[in-house]
Amino acid sequence: MNDSRRRRTTAASCLAVTGVLLAAGCGAEETGNSTAAKGSLSGTPVKVMVWTPEDTQGSAQPGVRLTAQAYEKWINANGGIKGSPLKVLTCNEKNDPDEAEKCAQQAVAEKVVAVVGSYSLAGDRYMPILEKAGIPYLGGTGVSAAEFSNPLSFPVNGGTPVVFAAHGQQLVEEGCKKISGVRYDVAAAETVAKFLTVGVLSAGGTAPKDLKVPVTATDLAPQVAAATRDSDCVDVILGTHSDLFVTSYVQSGAKTKLGSVVGNLTPQLAESTGGAGSPLEGSAVTGYYPPTSDAAWKDFLEAAKGNKDIDTTNGANGTTWVAFKVFTEAVKKLPAISSQALVQELDTTSGIDTGGLTPPLTWNESTALPIKGLDRIHNTTATELTIRDGKIEWAKSGSTFVDVRKVLTAMSSG
Repeated sequence: MNDSRRRRTTAASCLAVTGVLLAAGCGAEETGNSTAAKGSLSGTPVKVMVWTPEDTQGSAQPGVRLTAQAYEKWINANGGIKGSPLKVLTCNEKNDPDEAEKCAQQAVAEKVVAVVGSYSLAGDRYMPILEKAGIPYLGGTGVSAAEFSNPLSFPVNGGTPVVFAAHGQQLVEEGCKKISGVRYDVAAAETVAKFLTVGVLSAGGTAPKDLKVPVTATDLAPQVAAATRDSDCVDVILGTHSDLFVTSYVQSGAKTKLGSVVGNLTPQLAESTGGAGSPLEGSAVTGYYPPTSDAAWKDFLEAAKGNKDIDTTNGANGTTWVAFKVFTEAVKKLPAISSQALVQELDTTSGIDTGGLTPPLTWNESTALPIKGLDRIHNTTATELTIRDGKIEWAKSGSTFVDVRKVLTAMSSG
């Protein structure tokens, strides 16, 4: 990729660090999987929609659609939804708020039961449309403010606030005394840095050094030099362009420990820089879910088997699978499946079991995070992981979910 194109791509995708940290091409499509299933399943198809950016220079996430389609095929081969086939409609929102709005309008026109496991930065555009129609947004990837505040949003993880607060704690727990955080010079990334600092301070550490990267930068040698100077750990918060930092880091010969949240320092990046001998080996990685080597992911791995385009370690793809699992478990309890009944079930459930991918999930008032603008966050847990032998694994044997609810609540009160 030439420098000019890379600068355009980097500028377009830098806002996606919070998820990691968010007419043409928007028409809903029925996949071939659901058509085949209708021959063996009776009952009216249960329609849902999934949208995600594809064919764009920004934060393209085609794996979200592919994961949804893999789930459709898998669940229909395993009895469907209460004996009816699941029908997944898809929409390309192209990292364009106007297209995201069209996707929401299409969901309303198609009378889908829910929008499940999608990815978009344009929550302020699509959530009002869904709310007016009474259609729940289940899952999402925690990359837009509306996902944390709209009453019809049902996140399955804690998004940016939770994962970065937990990451700050993990860095300190692993011995990081002087931390440099490297992030893009944009408002969304500034918010990320704030939650990282909250986590570090809550664990007794010193506030990280905040280093900003211009969105057009392609050579990060100056940032590597600044980050590794007088620091024992560097937190790389550059989303899908963390490779820019790692390339310059390798060239510099630095030995400072690296860390980030899932989606930044990836197994693919470790493989390209030496696998088990990569400088990423031993990096502190914080995620939302267990590593894919955990038995809880057995069904996802089975459904994705043979599809090289589904990265099972991708956080957005994992969230999509979790969201569909939650959707299936919730609608099983409904006498008649409808958007209204589903919203009622999600708002009042005592806990939905995800088979170990998350703690049991609830969205009732008593479990809401008591922070204005973040009150749709109910699951405040994260997982402490590492890169071991070029793969993401639990940081320690016997690790489980860590909860940062008290840390975030204390932040809001003082």
